[in-house]
Amino acid sequence: MPHNIVILAVPGVQLLDVAGPLDQRRVTTHWAACAELAARFPAISVDADALYVADGPVRTAAGVTSGMDLALRLIEEDVGQEVARDVAARLVMFFRRPAGQGHFMRQQGVSVAGRSALQDLQRWVLSNLHQVSGIQDMASHIQRSPRHLNRLFRQQMGMSCGEWLEGARIAKARELLTGPLPAKSVAAACGYRSSDVLRRAFSKVTGMTPSVYRKMYRAAPS
Repeated sequence: MPHNIVILAVPGVQLLDVAGPLDQRRVTTHWAACAELAARFPAISVDADALYVADGPVRTAAGVTSGMDLALRLIEEDVGQEVARDVAARLVMFFRRPAGQGHFMRQQGVSVAGRSALQDLQRWVLSNLHQVSGIQDMASHIQRSPRHLNRLFRQQMGMSCGEWLEGARIAKARELLTGPLPAKSVAAACGYRSSDVLRRAFSKVTGMTPSVYRKMYRAAPS
């Protein structure tokens, strides 16, 4: 099966003039160039988290190592999954990496934005995640109703209060999972009722369980 292979890594966006029409296609590139690519070519759908994307005859990859992931995909398409799995084993690499490139971004924290009152609330939440049970606690802290607080977040952050809070919890969990704390303690520090609740929320957001994330990113003991 013929493919049009395009590696849209930095500064690969310059290659689009010779890469053929990608309008209405879903593509990916290195996370550092996704915003620029989407802004310069609004007719292209840019997936900032994917390691590689297959859309019709077009294949795009995020960079050098993700090009190897794409190569496995091409082997699978051409000669089958069994051969592709064997090649992955011989190269000592994942057949399907359990993470997107979003896990390699330098900025994985949660943003603090909006006007000063909202920023003060966000900083308070980030310092007290272990005791913030939900939106009601946040609303009470600034003496507003949950509905009014949600409206403020929508207006100033472009997301709901609950979405921001979930992002803050997951960002904290990512940080703690690289250390020695047991899952139960990580869950408590992030404001989750149990490690099971943490696992469900973490899997929903990141696509992997906390235990898998820990195996991949835990810091080596000094």
